[in-house]
Amino acid sequence: MRNPVGRARGESRRGVLVLGAVALAAAVLAVLGYLSLRQWETSAELLFREQARDMARMAAEKVGMTLAMAEDDALAGIQELVARPDLSPRVVDDWRAGRPLVARAYLLDRQGRVLYPPAPSADDAELVARVTAEVPQGLWDRGGRRRLVAGDKIVLAAVVRTASGAQLLAALCRDHDRLGRELFEKTLEGLEGKSVVAVVDGSNRTVFASGPLDGAERVATAPLGGVHPAWHIAFYQPAGPSPRDTVRRQAAVFTGAFALLLVVIVLGLVASYRLVRRESEMARLKADFVANVSHDLKTPLSLIRMFGETLEMNRIADEPTRREYYRVITRESERLTRLIDNVLDFSRIESGRQRYDIVPSAVEPVVQEVLEAFRHPLAQGGFKVDVDVEPDLPEVPMDPEAISQALGNLVDNAIKYSAERRRLAVNARRHGHEVRLSLEDEGIGIPPAETTRIFEKFYRVGRSETQGRRGSGVGLTLVKHIVEAHGGRVTVESRPGGGSRFTLHLPLEPA
Repeated sequence: MRNPVGRARGESRRGVLVLGAVALAAAVLAVLGYLSLRQWETSAELLFREQARDMARMAAEKVGMTLAMAEDDALAGIQELVARPDLSPRVVDDWRAGRPLVARAYLLDRQGRVLYPPAPSADDAELVARVTAEVPQGLWDRGGRRRLVAGDKIVLAAVVRTASGAQLLAALCRDHDRLGRELFEKTLEGLEGKSVVAVVDGSNRTVFASGPLDGAERVATAPLGGVHPAWHIAFYQPAGPSPRDTVRRQAAVFTGAFALLLVVIVLGLVASYRLVRRESEMARLKADFVANVSHDLKTPLSLIRMFGETLEMNRIADEPTRREYYRVITRESERLTRLIDNVLDFSRIESGRQRYDIVPSAVEPVVQEVLEAFRHPLAQGGFKVDVDVEPDLPEVPMDPEAISQALGNLVDNAIKYSAERRRLAVNARRHGHEVRLSLEDEGIGIPPAETTRIFEKFYRVGRSETQGRRGSGVGLTLVKHIVEAHGGRVTVESRPGGGSRFTLHLPLEPA
């Protein structure tokens, strides 16, 4: 048959292994959850930027198409204009007034002479010189159009023919302010959503912005391409809540929820570990209880059997020895009865079936009865017993048998845990509305840290001088239960090596 203690320890080890496996699984779950959240946040960030780049490219294509259409319209208009027989500066002025996107217009012949405007300014002369220098001869020969960069200006140059078939070079400059108001604002309307769309020139200056850029972060850009090579469409995320902030908040919420889940798992693990540890400890204590009770039952039974067989075999001739043997059998039978009563009472207490017959009773007869029951063990152990019961002590509502059992357990412990100094003092005194029944010894004592635990079931003080003595571990538990069932309480005063004093506080009024 397997040792109960070994079985309890095996169950404890299995419980620890199970908890370790759960803890490892929780740790792996925590790491995977954290990595998944980080990857999800990174993927969301990449998706947001990719969407912003797609929007920027879409806006750039739309702006480029609109600019190209505006250029086509302007060139068609200038071609129609110069083909008129009544071409004059005033006619060109009237045409420009209807083209808000054209800031300046120039007409040059093949020799580079400025036909329009009739009186160019210094800025006009400089711009015309740069355009003339950059227009290749092939453009005059083949016709077509060319976009030229002159400083910070984009010039659209095209060869047109007059009514007489002469070639002229038309150079048109865009009005950047009008581009923002007339073209960019209408073209980019509805594209940005909560973002801010801006058109940025080659010097990184903002030509147009759909909203304020203070505190905004640029997230994507796309070039306008051929219609304006140095310009870009830029998407900005304004200050305040943004899709990325929403993603981060969601990640934070998920992280918080996941952390809460981990906390619950950890708390569950701790609670499970404490429960397993407590159950393992309880299993060990129960195993010790069974072993100790078995030993305590075996000892008196062995003595009863030995002396009974000796008497049965008629080996004792003298009457005094025979009577001593009878006393030993009687004493061990009483000891066996007390032990069985403790176990049975403890079982009834655990199942909630214990009942007490509480009636007004005198204290002194109970004390004398208990001491008489232990007279031989006390005398055999060399104990000096002092009894002090206050005269005229009133009757106490109690179950005499139960109080006798509680006091007997205290006397048994005093005998069991006394060392060289063997003295036992029992006194009973009235204090107000209660009677205090005290038992004091000069035994090995109890450490202060364990005085609150000695009344727990199966618990025994963890010291070598106590563990070497057999005991069931339920004696003091019964004492506490009996006294509390009478509406009282039990207290202990002790110090290691200085003995112990247990006091039963029994109320004079029925509980």
